[in-house]
Amino acid sequence: MENITLKQILDATNGTLLTPEISEDTIVKRVISDNRKAQAGDLFFAIVGEKMDGHSFVNPALNAGAVGAIVSKEPDEKVPGKFYVLVPDTLFALGDLASYYRMQFQIPIIAVTGSVGKTTMKDMIASVLSEKFNVIATEGNYNNNIGVPRTLFRIDRNTEVAVVEMGMNHEGEINYLTRMTHPTMAVITNIGDAHIGNLGSRENIFKAKCEIFNGLSLDGLAVMNADDEYLVKLKDNEDLQKDYRFKWVGEDSDADYGALDIDDTLQDGLKFTMIVRRTRTGIDEKDTIKVPARGRHMIYPVLAATAVAKKLDMSYEEIIEGIKNYKPTAMRMETWNLGNGIIIYNDTYNANPQSMKAGLSTLANTDGSRRIAVLGDMLELGDLEEDLHRSVGKKAADLSIDTLITIGQRAKYIADEAKKGGLMDVTSYDDAESAKDQLDSLLTDGAVIYFKASHAMALEKLAEYCKDRI
Repeated sequence: MENITLKQILDATNGTLLTPEISEDTIVKRVISDNRKAQAGDLFFAIVGEKMDGHSFVNPALNAGAVGAIVSKEPDEKVPGKFYVLVPDTLFALGDLASYYRMQFQIPIIAVTGSVGKTTMKDMIASVLSEKFNVIATEGNYNNNIGVPRTLFRIDRNTEVAVVEMGMNHEGEINYLTRMTHPTMAVITNIGDAHIGNLGSRENIFKAKCEIFNGLSLDGLAVMNADDEYLVKLKDNEDLQKDYRFKWVGEDSDADYGALDIDDTLQDGLKFTMIVRRTRTGIDEKDTIKVPARGRHMIYPVLAATAVAKKLDMSYEEIIEGIKNYKPTAMRMETWNLGNGIIIYNDTYNANPQSMKAGLSTLANTDGSRRIAVLGDMLELGDLEEDLHRSVGKKAADLSIDTLITIGQRAKYIADEAKKGGLMDVTSYDDAESAKDQLDSLLTDGAVIYFKASHAMALEKLAEYCKDRI
C-alpha cells in the first residue's frame, strides 16, 4: 500500500474528525481491522460483526502503534496523539476508502465472479499474467466486503495488474463490490446452485452475478462461459453488447476461445487443443495446452485467462508458460500423491452440486485400485436441498464410484440416491469422526480418495487425518 493522508481519509469517507488537534497531513501506511496485527503507521477500522465489535479493540490497536481509527461510536477515552474519525458505518467507510484508493491507480483490474470455480479462475488468470506483469490477486478467497478492500489496499506503485475475486450470497453484494473496484475487465465462470437457498432460483443467481457489469468500465472486456445456459442469454442483451466487448470461452463451436480434443484421463493433468476463432488475420489459431491440474472443468480458467492475457497483448508463449506454472489454492482440488499409488484429492474448501459432480468425474477418471468418494453436506440450498443432494448421488452411481462415504444428515440423500442407482458399497455417518475406522481400512495401495463438502463441515480435517495415516 502507498501512504495516504488523514485528509484523504476524511475526503473519502466523509467522516468527522473527533481529534481536530491532529494534523490532517498525518500519514497512514496500512489499513487493518485486526488489532492483533497493529503496527506503527496503521489505520484501524472498528468493524462491527455478528460476534464481535471492533470498537472494543480500538485503543489496544492504537497503543500497539496504529496512528488512528475509524469508528461509528464516540470513544469514552482517547489515546493521546492519535486520531479518531467518526462515520455512520465503519464497514461502508472501509469500502469508500478502498474505492478512493483504487482510483489513484490507472491499471487493469480483472473482476472474477460466478457460482463455481471463482478461486481457480482467479489463480489461473494471475498465474498467466504474472509471466509478464507485476500482479496482485485476492489471497485465498477473501472475496467479500472486507476481503475485496483488503485486496485493493495491496495495490502499490509497482502493481501493473490486479485480479479481484468477488463472492456473494445475497442480491446486491456484487453490485457493491464492483462499484467499489471499478474493474476494467469482468469474468463470470458460470451460474449454478450455490446460495440458491438465499436467492430462490438460478435466474435470480444469474441476475445477481450480472451486477458485475454495474462497475465495469465502458468498453471493458467481458469474458463469459459459452457453455452456460444462463450466461449465453447475454448475447441477446443489446445494451450490454453495445457497452462492452464480449469474448466467449468453452466447448461451444462458436466460442472465441474454444477447446477441442479434450483428454481428461491423464494422471498428471489435462490436455486439450485450444482454438482461437475470429482472429485479426481471419485464420483460426490452434495450440496444444497441457494443464498441471486434473478435471475437464479446467478448460474454462485456461481459456478465460488466455482471453484476458491477449487483451493485454501477451504472447502465446508467455500464456502457455503461465499455465504451466499454475498452482491451485489449498483445498481446491489439492492433489496429494502419497506413494504406492495412493492419491487424495482435498477439495474441501466449499461445495455445491456442480463442483461436487465435477470432482466426482475427476475421481472416476483417475487410475486406481479403488475410487472412494467422501462427501459431506452442501449448505444454503434451501427448498432444493434434497433434490440437489440426490442429483449428486445419481452422478456417483452413473460414474460407478467404487466406495461412497457420506458425512452429515443432508448427505444421506446422496447415499440413498446412489444406492437406488445401483452402488453397493455405500455408508453414511453423522459426523467425520465416525468415518475414521472405515477409512483406515481403505488406505491400501492404489486407493484414490476424493473429499468434498461445504466449508462448515470441516471435512479437510478428515482428509488431513488420512494423509497423516499413510
